[in-house]
Amino acid sequence: MIINEHLVKKVITKRVSHSYKGTYGHVLLIGGFYPYGGAIIMSALATVNSGAGLVTVATERDNIAALHSHLPEAMAFDAVDTELLQTSIEQADVILIGPGLGKSFKAQKVFKTVLDKVAKRQILIVDGSALNLLALPNFRQFKTPNLILTPHQKEWERLSGIPIAKQTLPNTRKALQAFPASTILVAKSHQTKVIQGKRIGELTVGGPYQATGGMGDTLCGMIAGFVAQFSDNLFDTVAAATYLHSAIADKLSADAYVVLPTSISADIPRVMKKYSEL
Repeated sequence: MIINEHLVKKVITKRVSHSYKGTYGHVLLIGGFYPYGGAIIMSALATVNSGAGLVTVATERDNIAALHSHLPEAMAFDAVDTELLQTSIEQADVILIGPGLGKSFKAQKVFKTVLDKVAKRQILIVDGSALNLLALPNFRQFKTPNLILTPHQKEWERLSGIPIAKQTLPNTRKALQAFPASTILVAKSHQTKVIQGKRIGELTVGGPYQATGGMGDTLCGMIAGFVAQFSDNLFDTVAAATYLHSAIADKLSADAYVVLPTSISADIPRVMKKYSEL
């Protein structure tokens, strides 16, 4: 299946008049540990601009001021506050962990807390550094069937054991059997695919103007914002967010040699408005 704008039209719906911020989901984002503070900021920008009702960020204390200077709409706290972290995990509908998380002992402790506390009803998105941690044997536990993985090819090599040259569709689908059956894989490359069981979606949008730091952080933030609101069919929702991320970049590339991730985030509300009215 080719992922296109028809799927985006199907997924993005008009907001009903009798709704409030709680209607559109509570997302908890975790990451941005030193020296990767910008990663979680870019993810949070994308999540808020995608329409999530409530966004909370668990990051390093020294990163909170920078986050709020870019995004006062987000709540934030120090990720080492174990009690607040556990409470925030319990309150979330969607948890995104990994952008700028790193591999330190602190990062591992926080990731383990998430894996221990996540509930079956919640959606867990694992990105970036957390994918590398997930490749370690002591982190392979899944308490929710609603798992979304967003690796680039090298991260998928570490997680699946498949060298990049052998990351064929049959090999990738076989490796996915080690995860819950409903797991959604966003296999990022110059020909990104979204895979869930026998369902496979392919992108034909996007280009080399997206090859810049923070692009993946923005994509996973968009996915988090979308699944917080449009969760009837997670595969369709993830595919629509992935498509829109690259489609916006395509449009912006008409006037830009390199498309900045923050430029994509800034354009999300306008583009979603257009699709909601089609």
